[in-house]
Amino acid sequence: MANKKLGYFQSIQLRDQAAKNWLHILLFYPGVHAMLGYRIARLFYVLRIPFMPFIITGFFRFLTGVEIHPGAKIGKRLFIDHGYGVVIGEMTVIGDDVTLYQGVTLGSKGPLPGPRHPTIQNGVLIGVNASILGNITVGESAVIGAHALVLSDVPAGTKVAGGSVYK
Repeated sequence: MANKKLGYFQSIQLRDQAAKNWLHILLFYPGVHAMLGYRIARLFYVLRIPFMPFIITGFFRFLTGVEIHPGAKIGKRLFIDHGYGVVIGEMTVIGDDVTLYQGVTLGSKGPLPGPRHPTIQNGVLIGVNASILGNITVGESAVIGAHALVLSDVPAGTKVAGGSVYK
């Protein structure tokens, strides 16, 4: 995604040819609804208002099937396509113009001290049911194929084959 001046709905239309217009996206894209819920929950989380972020997160998880911890840090124009089953952990950091497909997990490898979740840099595409686990970095414009299990850093521009373990 080269043009950083694109709006959220325009960026989705570029990545999904089924997206007819902004109203269609707003009404029928659960990833957009999940991001709305995340942005609201994140506000309460940053303000340290107890319980509210998790009530909001739970409600939107019920509606969309997408779980985004309000502690995650997410950049601009994240597109969650067919988002059901997506999980984004508490310490995850996601850059701008990232695309996630259904079933993606950005999680930890267990209750370890310090950062436990991945950092996803700008322009990354992560395929269906891919899991990226632990305190690792996926470099800019990398492509993670469907069903890949990623357990170590991925350099910028790298393509990780689907169905493989990258460690």
